[in-house]
Amino acid sequence: MAVVARTVGLIGAALSMLLFQALARAEAAEISPHPSVDPQVSIHEGFVEEKVCSSCHAGQAEAFAKSNHAKAMALADDRSVRADFNDTRFEHNGIQTTFLRRDGRFFVRTPGPDGEPGEFEVKYTFAYEPLQQYLVDAGGGRLQALDIAWDTTKKEWFWLGEGAPARPGTTNHWTGPFYRWNRTCIDCHSTNPLAKFQPETNSYESTYVATSVGCQSCHGGGEKHVNWAKARAQDPAAAPESDTGLAPVDASMCFACHSRRTKLLDGYKPGDAFLDHFSPSLIGQGLYFPDGQILEEDFEYGSFLQSKMARAGVTCLDCHSAHEATLKAEGNAVCTQCHTEAAQERFANFHPNGSFDTPQHTHHPVGSPGAECANCHMPRRAYMKVDPRRDHSIVIPRPDLSMAYGTPNGCTTCHSGETNAWAAGKLDEWYGASWRQRPTIAHAFAAAERNDPAALEALRKLVTDREQSALVRGSALAEMGRVGGEAAAADVRNAAQAAEPLIRLGAAEAAGELPPPLRREAIGSLLADKTRAVRFAAVRALASTPSLELLGDQRTAFDTAVEDLRAYVQANADMAETQTVYGLFLLEQHRMEEAEAMLRRAISLDPSYAGAHINLAELYRIAGQDEKSERTYAAAIAISPEEPGLRYGHALALVRGKSMPGAVRELEEAVRLEPGNATYRTTLAVALDAVGRTDDAFAMLDGAIAGGLNDPDVIGTAIQFGLKLGRYRETLKHAEALARAHPDDPQIADLVRQLRAVGAGGN
Repeated sequence: MAVVARTVGLIGAALSMLLFQALARAEAAEISPHPSVDPQVSIHEGFVEEKVCSSCHAGQAEAFAKSNHAKAMALADDRSVRADFNDTRFEHNGIQTTFLRRDGRFFVRTPGPDGEPGEFEVKYTFAYEPLQQYLVDAGGGRLQALDIAWDTTKKEWFWLGEGAPARPGTTNHWTGPFYRWNRTCIDCHSTNPLAKFQPETNSYESTYVATSVGCQSCHGGGEKHVNWAKARAQDPAAAPESDTGLAPVDASMCFACHSRRTKLLDGYKPGDAFLDHFSPSLIGQGLYFPDGQILEEDFEYGSFLQSKMARAGVTCLDCHSAHEATLKAEGNAVCTQCHTEAAQERFANFHPNGSFDTPQHTHHPVGSPGAECANCHMPRRAYMKVDPRRDHSIVIPRPDLSMAYGTPNGCTTCHSGETNAWAAGKLDEWYGASWRQRPTIAHAFAAAERNDPAALEALRKLVTDREQSALVRGSALAEMGRVGGEAAAADVRNAAQAAEPLIRLGAAEAAGELPPPLRREAIGSLLADKTRAVRFAAVRALASTPSLELLGDQRTAFDTAVEDLRAYVQANADMAETQTVYGLFLLEQHRMEEAEAMLRRAISLDPSYAGAHINLAELYRIAGQDEKSERTYAAAIAISPEEPGLRYGHALALVRGKSMPGAVRELEEAVRLEPGNATYRTTLAVALDAVGRTDDAFAMLDGAIAGGLNDPDVIGTAIQFGLKLGRYRETLKHAEALARAHPDDPQIADLVRQLRAVGAGGN
């Protein structure tokens, strides 16, 4: 994680001689090697050793040393390792792991990449509390994070994963790409880390300025500042206080790590614009609850930007101390810095004044957990199993939404033995029923998640609501494109002219769901957008647009935006997913040989990554090489037999090869692996019908609908086969369900009338 820090105090002229002497001592100290030197430390251009900073800023360094940021990563030794390595055994799902120490070094004995037990040396600790992970030397410069971590509170080992452990040789095995520090973790736990991936050998030569997060993580490279300080020590007039050589510290620096985002460019430096280096994940996409609270490990950016506080100008440093990275005050005093009875001039357009830290507001006794602002408005959820983190959207508790959509709320988070209905009743007692009518984004995003056509208008209202944050409006746009397709074209076109880059980003992402000619019209201007994240999304959306030469003046902008795409590929050169994105882009551009090479490159990086195999197989299909497509799917299934997308793609390849029995078996496997996937279900039903098993097709669909799979395609296919079989009574149920979803469709209404008439005849 990046540490939150203010610009350090400037050096006064009266201390100039002491400063000069301190710098001299620091430079002399560089000559003497430390007995436990980290081999990955390298002083990159523009940076200095971290001890140079502390030689002058001892107070800040002392405060920072107390923070967890300062302990984000460390060489494994008796001081840094918190876990029990005294020949301790841990077993999960029949997999045995032993932790031991020998000659002052730490080792783990566990199954390795080939599934055979091996012994691996722990080189680094990773994080400090409430859990600590351990980085193992896997050769080739790779550091792998064990998927068994130490709970620093309970003082016991625990497994980080979910479900069954991943097979050796796959993405999510502890030796696979997901747990590779150089690929997944490196950006945020060290000072100016550089992965230095070597594509020719699939190895790394990673370096950083300091093992853990340090001063220069937040203030930027210190070389210019040191030169400024030296000059000021000799002649204060030659080095004005307005030009210290340090980057201004703002929220972008915090968000660079405290966000769920895609890295677009290597070499982020404090002071750089966040959206020129990263593209954040928007609300929806399976990462957030419908009300915008974080569902997956989304960190603080996506939730905080939704809050009224963020829109009022509140930043991380208003609540968190600069160097200790703790809260600036105890309990509710953090909130009452701003939420005072008297209005503050700082908040011209928002009025947070009022009497809030009282039993009349909280309905809980003073000093009780229920009287703490954060417990009501920032409920906690545990990530990585033992790490409780607060949501930062600063929401008002809504147990009614919890009942409808499973969203968290502060009431039942504290009162874990009570129900949401109980909590809603309490709010009714205190406030009447009006709290249930407060505006919320939850209904629109929940409807979009269900692919409900009614979501389109609800999302449109969010997009045009200027009371909503830019993140919400941009996210609503992206969901409009997915749910509404062509019906959202005018909205996308209008949003492409918005002043806020997050709204333009949403427009660019939504455009990918429009028919190609409409994409060009809607977001062609975004290819030349001033924000890299927007250009990146626009060029991806326009990749499959035919006849790009028709873009006219936009062709130059397109080519420039492609360079942004290439920079993204280079910045993530060790990620199979990124190489696959670019391979698909090349495929859509009909650059078949380059696309094939890129997809093969992705497979070499992670042979178990299904997306690369699927796109390579589809490349062969497009090229008319059906047998090669089928073989590609079959080879991928041998590596990842539990991947439903591969089974489904292989089934379609077998259909093209007229091997229907094999296609049916693969479709049955796809449905078994992902029973809620409507596409897999309907395709299996069609295949069963094609081989004369229409009864089985109808029974399978009927059972899925009874189990809650109320997808229109599934229901429509069930109706089709029910009519074919003459199963009118059962078919009537499905037709009525379809009519409820589409009450204004006259054809469905007519079908219901006919079925009722036939049903009355006893069939």
